[in-house]
Amino acid sequence: MFQYIWPLAVIVLSNVVYQICAKGIPPKMNAYASMTVTYAVATLFSAAAFFLSAKDKNIFKEFSHVNWATLVLGIVITGLEVGFIFAYKAGWKVSVLATVANGLLAIALVFAALFLYNEAISWTKICGLALCVAGLWFINK
Repeated sequence: MFQYIWPLAVIVLSNVVYQICAKGIPPKMNAYASMTVTYAVATLFSAAAFFLSAKDKNIFKEFSHVNWATLVLGIVITGLEVGFIFAYKAGWKVSVLATVANGLLAIALVFAALFLYNEAISWTKICGLALCVAGLWFINK
């Protein structure tokens, strides 16, 4: 059970700190300059975590497994990050932005799962989508 729960706890904790940090980027700082520093730190942290956790410490061997998803993920993560930074600079509230974004994400992922992975859409998922839409309406009132 722990193997199932701890990643979720890391995601939630990291997301809370992430939102606080994204909101805390100085308003006058260029978002892309901020991201350059952020990803330099992430690169160092990831490399250290690799060497601490990997049995085979040959990172270049691991790089040989890179495919399109790894490369596109780098671009998409940058869009995700600067999207949040620009939204906070535009005046979104921490209590609203992530909730709205994640509600819309949940709706979009149900359809992505259906079309890309042939996952079934059950009545419970439809009810969940309806609740997401209702929640988005209430949170924006």
